[in-house]
Amino acid sequence: MPKLFLIAFTFTAFISFGQTDLLDSAAVMQSDEYTDLTVALANKESVVRLNLRKKKYKEFPLEILQLKNLQYLDISKNTIKTLPDSIVTLKKLQFLICSKTDLVTLPKNIGDMSNLKYLNCNQNEIATLPYSFGRLENLQYADFWDNNLDDFPASMKQLSNLKSLDLRNIMISKTKQEALQQQIPKTKIYFSAPCNCGG
Repeated sequence: MPKLFLIAFTFTAFISFGQTDLLDSAAVMQSDEYTDLTVALANKESVVRLNLRKKKYKEFPLEILQLKNLQYLDISKNTIKTLPDSIVTLKKLQFLICSKTDLVTLPKNIGDMSNLKYLNCNQNEIATLPYSFGRLENLQYADFWDNNLDDFPASMKQLSNLKSLDLRNIMISKTKQEALQQQIPKTKIYFSAPCNCGG
């Protein structure tokens, strides 16, 4: 029994010290901010918040996926046109900021990011949202200001916790604006004036 107990304790200790619990939003923002990927990789277990703005990346650095406790990621103002489907392995990610990256699409399985609360993809080239977007059950804020969005999946109606959706500076017809608002009636949607662009 003592040996079994010791093994169990060691395993529990590994889990406890090797992983960071999901933090509330305030605690995430108060966490140490890493701004160098090399330094972050040298402290993998400690990295909760990673800011890689303006680092001249031409594609998403897959090394980021090693940071299993990551809860905040900012890759804005790089040139990253696509995010890998494997980004969903960042199970604890709550904040994802990728504005001004020339992003043209979101991962088709983005709905698997069950802890995502805040998504900022403004000033990009995104035209459609994947169907799985509606599975982001904890999403509260989404910013798509100044993209090319023209169509929205029926799954949007599942976003029961979405408080704010910014769709300004996007040409969307009045019919589509009204249809989207009916899908998510509890969400405050920020539209620009509707266009006369059909649909």
